[in-house]
Amino acid sequence: MDREGAVVLRGLARAQGGVVLAAQVPGALGWSRRKAHRHFTQGGWTLLWKGVWLEPGRAVDGQALVWAHQLAGPQLVVSHWAAAAVHGVEVLSERVDFTCPRKGRADVKGGGVLHRLPLGDREVTTVGGLRVTAVPRTMADLLRAGPREEALVAVESAVSWRPVRGVGARGRRGPLTTLAEVAHALRAAPPMRGAKTAAAWLAMADARSGSPAETVARLRMNDAGLYPECQVLMVTPTGRRAYPDFYFRAQGLVVEVEGYAWHGTRAQHQRDTARFNDLSACPEVRRILRFTAADVFHRPGLVVRDVGDALALLDAGRGGVGGRCN
Repeated sequence: MDREGAVVLRGLARAQGGVVLAAQVPGALGWSRRKAHRHFTQGGWTLLWKGVWLEPGRAVDGQALVWAHQLAGPQLVVSHWAAAAVHGVEVLSERVDFTCPRKGRADVKGGGVLHRLPLGDREVTTVGGLRVTAVPRTMADLLRAGPREEALVAVESAVSWRPVRGVGARGRRGPLTTLAEVAHALRAAPPMRGAKTAAAWLAMADARSGSPAETVARLRMNDAGLYPECQVLMVTPTGRRAYPDFYFRAQGLVVEVEGYAWHGTRAQHQRDTARFNDLSACPEVRRILRFTAADVFHRPGLVVRDVGDALALLDAGRGGVGGRCN
């Protein structure tokens, strides 16, 4: 096997999300198509589809498929859920979406979705070598496509501070856009199906949301006619500043959504536990309910019922510190 050629192809693959087109090999190495095919098959590369190869050791995931499609079809722009993932926005499900703004043939394989929508020059940007819809336009597309909870999870992630995820990642990233910019993107786009519903959903968004689980919990409570304040500043008896996820001021009820999956590290979880103890000592807090992310995503009816029952008890003059803990 040509070791020098193998190094060149590995370098090309690493610059392209692990993907190399057979058509790129003659220009990169001067090899014939036959020699390139022999190198790929003998070297353990994965054939995604005709002429598109994934380097050994790489999983056939959304990132690989996004790169493969865009290399094979430069007219395709990464959009919707795939664009959100490229921008580092939290989403509840991974999908492979592309928008083709021009007429003509465009194929999307491997379960991907192709959207035929107009795109302005300012609505397309480049991230890590990929051509993707800009964050405001991406959020506008998700709001039009729905469903509501998944779209608002993405929007609230994009407009708020969130943990940086990934191998070796630490810290938090700042907001990628604002609710005003997303609203402008919705208004600026040509008339499209779902625009009216999208605007109504955007009005429900809250930039103070701290996690996908908080977004879903708030929406489910709102659907049941429960409207807590979000991230209200409280000063504990020790002088610590705390921002509980949800606060029903009239009843003195705090609702917290916990869980390693959405609250970062175990150290953060430990700090959340200390915060719980401080909040329970606040004179304006009569009761604290705590739910896991699993409760919110898989047992939302239980969450809403427990919150409603707690509010009824507090209205009747009863209550105390307790609830569903991790």
